[in-house]
Amino acid sequence: MRAVLIKDGKGPIENLYVGEAPEPVLRPGQVMVKIKSFGLNRMDIIQREGRYPPPPGSSDILGVEFSGSVSAVSDNVSAWKVGDEVFGIAGGGAYAEYIAVESTHLLPKPSHLSWNEAASIPEVFLTAYQAIVMYCETKKDDHVLIHAAASGVGIAAIQLARINGAQTVTATASTREKLDWLLDMPNGATHAVNYKTQNFAEETKKITENHGVDVIVDFVGQSHWKKNLEAFAKDGRMTLLATLSGNIVSEVNIGEILYKRLRIQGSTLRSRSIEYQADLISRFSREVLPSLTGPNGEGPIKTYIHKVYSWKNIQEAHRDMEANINIGKLIVEVD
Repeated sequence: MRAVLIKDGKGPIENLYVGEAPEPVLRPGQVMVKIKSFGLNRMDIIQREGRYPPPPGSSDILGVEFSGSVSAVSDNVSAWKVGDEVFGIAGGGAYAEYIAVESTHLLPKPSHLSWNEAASIPEVFLTAYQAIVMYCETKKDDHVLIHAAASGVGIAAIQLARINGAQTVTATASTREKLDWLLDMPNGATHAVNYKTQNFAEETKKITENHGVDVIVDFVGQSHWKKNLEAFAKDGRMTLLATLSGNIVSEVNIGEILYKRLRIQGSTLRSRSIEYQADLISRFSREVLPSLTGPNGEGPIKTYIHKVYSWKNIQEAHRDMEANINIGKLIVEVD
C-alpha cells in the first residue's frame, strides 16, 4: 500500500514523502479500513521528530484519526461488515491507504458528515469530552477557561462546556482573528483573552466577578502554570493535555493547590488502554455524536475544518501545523 513515510525514520518536514509500505495484517478483534481522509495532530510533529514513539503494538506510520470504509473484518468481529462507512482512532497508522484497528475503536459515519468532517472528529472530540465531561465534570454555572482555544480540541471543548451549562467560557489565543472567530461561532466562547498581551488570570477574575474559574483545560504547561493557579476558584479542576511551552516550572506555590482544594489531572489519550479507549468511544457515541454536525448543520455541536490537503502535499500540511495558523482542524485526503 501507499503511506506517508519519513526518510531515515525521523527528521524535519522535508523527510516526509508518500511511498510504499507493507499492508497491515489483521489481528483478532480488528477491522481493516480503507482510508479516505485523516486528521493532523501536534503529536504527529513530535513523533516525526523522534520524540514520541507510538504505543507498543501500534504502527510506526504517523496518524491517529481517520475516516474510511471497512474493507475486511476478523472472523470474530460481528459489529462491522465490509462496506460500512466509519471513522475512528488508532495508536498509529492513519497516514496510509489502509489501517488495521480495533473493532471497538470505530464509530459509524453519520450520513450528514463528509469524509473530511468525520476524520476531523475522533481525536479532538474524544480528548475534549474526556477533559470537560469526565475529568473536570463541568456543570451548570461553572466558569471555564480553555487555552489554545482555536485548536481542534479547544473548539470542541468550548462547545462541550457550553452545552453542559457553563456560565462563562473564556478562550485564550494569540491573535485577534482567532479570538473573534471563537466568540462568533455558535455555542462559542463567551469571553476571549489574548494571552500574549493580557494577563489571563487578572482578566478571568474580572469576568467571573472575583469568583475565579472552576474548570481549566490547558495544553501549554510551563508558561501558564502560575497564572492558572491564580485564576482558579476554590474546588477548581484542571485537565493538563500537553506542555507546549515546556515541562519544568521553576517555582510552584503548592499552598494554592492546598487551600483552593484544587484537582489537577494529566491525560494523554493515546497511551490509555484499549479497554479505556473503547469505553470512552462508547460513551461519546451515545452522549455526543447524535448532536454533532458539520459547520452548516443544525446540531448544537459542530466540527470545523481550517484546510484540506492532498496527501501529496503532506509537507505543506505539516508546515502549516507547525506555524499554528489554523482555526480548527487540518485534514488530509488520501488520493
